Amino acid sequence: MKKRLGIDIDGTVTCPSTFIPYLNRSFQKQLTLADITQYNLAPLYDTTEEEMDRWMEQYEGMIYKEAPLAPNALEVIDSWKHQYELFYISARGKHLYDITEQWFQKHGIHYHHIELIGSHDKIEAVKTYNIAAFFEDKYDNACDIGEQCNIPVILFDTPYNQGSLPKQVIRVKTWLEAKLQMDMLLSSSHLINTGKRS
Repeated sequence: MKKRLGIDIDGTVTCPSTFIPYLNRSFQKQLTLADITQYNLAPLYDTTEEEMDRWMEQYEGMIYKEAPLAPNALEVIDSWKHQYELFYISARGKHLYDITEQWFQKHGIHYHHIELIGSHDKIEAVKTYNIAAFFEDKYDNACDIGEQCNIPVILFDTPYNQGSLPKQVIRVKTWLEAKLQMDMLLSSSHLINTGKRS
């Protein structure tokens, strides 16, 4: 039985800087990814969380359609398509499913399942789908999934996800490094007894 990999989409498969040019135009800022040192963007753009939520509702669909791939994400994911089942678990709302699936098809990204849960709490989905390892860019998500599900979590390094990590979470800078970590986990049997399915 193939192991299932759980993969976040935004900031993981897509570039973590995807939203910044749009935000800069709307809020008249000149921020770069290096300036995005926290996940809550409202204070960085001198606005309220309510206004940021309204902005997201207005622009997210358009931005997701045009989102650039993270470097090497496509080739690494493509190399896994016969080895693992690829389950994408995202905080995007379910109403964005068609846009999301079309983006996957446009870029030729292989997937077995796309789950848009409309929330950052991915624990239930990770358990429901018996995920053997997860790929994430949000700090508290990575820590929670690693500790509560006791599976390896690959955390893609960004300025907004710094902090100490539990033993289950491995920080990487690139998708090529993520692939090396997965190869090491597999060869050391970390994934062999994880995610048993009947």
